[in-house]
Amino acid sequence: MTTLILQTPGADLAYDVHGPLPTADGRPPLVMIGQPMDASGFRTLASHFPDRTVVTYDPRGLGRSTRKDGRVDHTPEQQAADVHALIEALGTGPVEMFGSSGGAVTALALVAAYPDDVTTLVAHEPPLIPVLPDAAAAERARAAVRQAYQDGGWGAGMAAFIAMTSWRGRFTDDYFARPAPDPAAFGMPTEDDGSRDDPLLSDRSWAISSYRPDLDALTAARTTVLIAVGEETLDTLTGRTSEATAELLGQRATVFPSHHGGFVGGDSGYAGKPEAFARRLRQVLDDAC
Repeated sequence: MTTLILQTPGADLAYDVHGPLPTADGRPPLVMIGQPMDASGFRTLASHFPDRTVVTYDPRGLGRSTRKDGRVDHTPEQQAADVHALIEALGTGPVEMFGSSGGAVTALALVAAYPDDVTTLVAHEPPLIPVLPDAAAAERARAAVRQAYQDGGWGAGMAAFIAMTSWRGRFTDDYFARPAPDPAAFGMPTEDDGSRDDPLLSDRSWAISSYRPDLDALTAARTTVLIAVGEETLDTLTGRTSEATAELLGQRATVFPSHHGGFVGGDSGYAGKPEAFARRLRQVLDDAC
């Protein structure tokens, strides 16, 4: 693995290249992106592609990537511009891409804005609230997570986030009538460390979950765009957004093993089924060639 720094006007972006460039097999590099997860979250998944050149990166302001733009918010358009700059820096032409969660949103924005950058995109569980029929209620639920974080700190905010993302079906009055979840019940700290800068629990990443995909640009691009969903995600928030996004693109969501973090290893505390996930990703990418 080689770690490099790409200097852009707004940020210095750290990225890792696993394997040779140019690639040994003649295939495009496989770029894996997340948000707010950094490159470390793809360590296990990348290890299951020893025959491929895999590229991972830390989004601006996260992990090893430092910001120079004076901002703290995260937007799909800016993230897409960063990934475009990264692809140009690789110098290999179009890449294959796996994007998960907010990274899937970034990848959709990338394909819309830079349609020649990606040959095949597997967008895994993009949390696109506007595509839901109960979008207003989902926005209210998201705001309640932020409020819990503001009022009680990280443990309270994360407990509220878990409760929101594990809720089955639409956000009804029954959801909002529930008492605030106890952080201790989820193994979360109950004390407040005073910080309020978490990109997941604050409103700093709301532009990502509020993003409206450009359907015309996505369908006009030469990129094969596949929306993926975990078989265990079912009708929770990101399962519903995945199914709805796929339908808007005229397809059925491609089913992958495990849950929202199905590709992560046991060192994460949220282990999925990375070996089975990698096999499925390899199959989907090979079929799309």
